[in-house]
Amino acid sequence: MWSKPGQPVPIDPSQVVVGLYIWLDVRWDEHPFLSNRLMVKTAKDVAVIQSLDVKGRLYCHPDKSSVPVPALVVATPSVDAEAQAAAEQAAALAAELKQAEAAKKEKRQRQKDAAVRADRAWENAARNTKEALLTLNRSPKAAGEQIAALSKETAASIASGQEILLHLLGDKKDQGPQFHALNVLTLCMLVGKKVGLTERELADLAMGALAHDAGKIQVPPAILKNPSRKKHEEDFYRQHVMFSVQLASASGAFTREALGIIADHHEAANGTGWPRGRRDSSRSARILAAVNRYDNLCTPEAVGVDPLMPAEALARMFKVEGAQFDTAILSSLIKLLGIYPPGTVVQLNDGSLALVVAPGPESLRPQVLVYTPEIAKDEAPTIELHTEPDLKITEAIRPSTLPPDVLAWLNPQQRLSYFFSVESARA
Repeated sequence: MWSKPGQPVPIDPSQVVVGLYIWLDVRWDEHPFLSNRLMVKTAKDVAVIQSLDVKGRLYCHPDKSSVPVPALVVATPSVDAEAQAAAEQAAALAAELKQAEAAKKEKRQRQKDAAVRADRAWENAARNTKEALLTLNRSPKAAGEQIAALSKETAASIASGQEILLHLLGDKKDQGPQFHALNVLTLCMLVGKKVGLTERELADLAMGALAHDAGKIQVPPAILKNPSRKKHEEDFYRQHVMFSVQLASASGAFTREALGIIADHHEAANGTGWPRGRRDSSRSARILAAVNRYDNLCTPEAVGVDPLMPAEALARMFKVEGAQFDTAILSSLIKLLGIYPPGTVVQLNDGSLALVVAPGPESLRPQVLVYTPEIAKDEAPTIELHTEPDLKITEAIRPSTLPPDVLAWLNPQQRLSYFFSVESARA
């Protein structure tokens, strides 16, 4: 269980020893470490801290340290030979730190640029998706053309992209139908690419993902938001699948395959799905079924239903509901999101708290935003854990257990919003 660090104690750089948990009260770009709070692990860490201009801005957290703070000792002047050797070591260390800091800044800028691209792409897609979904009933042809254009563009980007990065986005205040549609679109595209769908198949899947719930506009909110629907209400709710197919068909923009994906997005591999109890739906429809269920568990539509943590949602789908999903597709979804999916609050083995913002190439080592309350969230360090062998996640933290100020800074959204950026392969 994560606990907030206790009262920090000011110390002199000369008091730093291995085993102290320290706080550098400086900007993140004024030191080479991953975050401003860290456990001093090696003699080199000690040397680096003592080489920084942190006098008067260095603190220790005794409650998180494994050794006591040593007494302050006044240094005695060194003889010339010792002073020269110390100066040479300091110069070499300074050169190494300068290079490390430059690399750290470059990586951070690359991460920020990718996140900005994803956010801009989401805003553009959200604008078009919201307009299309809200006008599909009265202007089906125009709305269908919008959905088709966005689907083809998205499929082309995913199919040709050498590296596709999933990002957890910042706050999105509007509560329109585009949130669920874009989340489902994004994950469907990434899973589809992972299982080898062609660009044409990805485009059909994209259209199905964007319009799969379009028919809910014909379902009264009192039924949509009711977590305890009576049988006649549930029967009417389930007609949203037929309504969605009818709206999509009326647009004239959807292929037969895309319409089939919409029609089967609530079917199950074991035949327990609806509306037809099919076991043989298309691979694309099975992708949409799994992704749709995941996003609904994380951001439930009904009022009063608690959202599951992302990791809890995947665990439920795998352990409790596994028979309902295509095994290979569910496995691909879990591998894509990792053991700690975006939106999960975690504790690291150095005592830090972090928010998972993107999956990593290793399931247990995602990209995380480190809780650093002394700076703005958009300036806080983002760490790619797969590049830091000494740093790992120790546990997932339930947001409701966090102090209010910590929760406000991390702000793991009740409604997760994520999108992707397409990168060129890096050497």
